[in-house]
Amino acid sequence: MRSATTLQPSLFEDYKFMDIQFPKPQYLGAKYVHSDWIAKHIPENSNVVLDAFSGSQSIGFLCKKMGKTVISNDFLLFNSKIGKALIENKNVLLTNDDIDILFSPNSDKNTYNLMETLFSNLFFIKEETIFLDAFRSNIDILKDDYKKALAFSIINRAMTRKVTMGHFAHTQALVYASDPERVKRNRSLVRPLKDIFLDLVAEYNNAIFDNGTDCVAFNENIFDLLPSLSNIDVAYFDPPYCESHADYQSFYHLLETYTNYWKDKEFINGTKRYSPKKKSGFDTKKDIIDSFKRLFKLSEKIPYWLISYNDRSYPSIETLIELITPFRNVSVEQKTYRVGRGGKGSVAGSSEILIVCKPY
Repeated sequence: MRSATTLQPSLFEDYKFMDIQFPKPQYLGAKYVHSDWIAKHIPENSNVVLDAFSGSQSIGFLCKKMGKTVISNDFLLFNSKIGKALIENKNVLLTNDDIDILFSPNSDKNTYNLMETLFSNLFFIKEETIFLDAFRSNIDILKDDYKKALAFSIINRAMTRKVTMGHFAHTQALVYASDPERVKRNRSLVRPLKDIFLDLVAEYNNAIFDNGTDCVAFNENIFDLLPSLSNIDVAYFDPPYCESHADYQSFYHLLETYTNYWKDKEFINGTKRYSPKKKSGFDTKKDIIDSFKRLFKLSEKIPYWLISYNDRSYPSIETLIELITPFRNVSVEQKTYRVGRGGKGSVAGSSEILIVCKPY
C-alpha cells in the first residue's frame, strides 16, 4: 500500500505559506475562485489530503499551503504535470539556462512535427506551431523531471492565454486574433507564445515551495489509484459534471495531445480533437451512478470527504446524497453564480455545491 509521509506543522507554522500565490488558472471549472470557501471545510486536524480529480491543482495547492501532505491525481496528463510541478516539487526552478535549452532549434524534426502537421493555421499560425514542436523536442532534453513538468505547465498555460476564450473547442482562434477590437481587449492574441511563456516563468517559479511534507502527484484513473493508498484523512472529489459542464477533453484536447505527443491517435472534427476520448467513468449518464457507488465504496476508509458539484449536473443533488448516506453523514453548502464563468455548469443563476461528508 502507498502511504504518505507526514510532518505535522506547529501552530505557528500553519500560515507561513499562505502568502504564496497559485498561478491563476484559466481552465473552465477550476475551483480557484472557491478556494477560500472550500478551505473552511477542511478539518484542521487533518494531515493527508487526496485531491482525486485535481484538474488545475488549485485545491491541492491550497492544501499544500495549509501544511497538508497532498496526494494529487488527475487522469489527464497535462493536468498531472501541473501537480508534478507545483504540488510534488519542493525546490526545483526553471532557470535561464533551462529556458535557453527550451528555446533552442528543434532537436529532432522528423519526430517532433506534430503541431505543425496537425494544428498549423487552426489555433496558431505556422511559425508558432514550428516553435511549439521545437520547444516540445527540447523538453525531453531537460534532465530533471520537475523542470520538465514546469516547462509543460507553463507552455500549456501560455497556449490557453493566446487563444480567445482560453480553450480549443472552436475554430475561430485566428479569426479572433485578426479582429482589432478583440486584440484591444486581449493583447495576448497577437503576442508570440515565446513572450507569453517568459512572462509566466516567474509566476510559476515563485509558487514552488517545500511545506515540510512529501506531497506526490499521480496520473492515474482514480479507481486504479485508490486501492493502493492508505492513511488518508480527507478526500476532495471534483469529478466531471455530467450533462452540465463543458466537455473538458474537447476544450483542452490540444494540451493533452501536445503533452502526450500522440502519433497513433485519430484526430477528428474541425478542432482535431483526439479520438477516442479518455474515459473517466463520470462523463455519461449510463456510467455515472455506478461510478459514484464505486468511488464511495473505495473511499470507505477515508474519514472525511468533500465533493464539489453543481446543481445542474446529473445525477441530482438529492440522488447523489442518497448514494453517500450509506457511508457518511451529509451536509450541503451552496454558492450561487451571479455571473457566468463559461461552460454550462457555471452559468449565472446556477449554484456551486460543496457536499461535506463526515463519519457517523
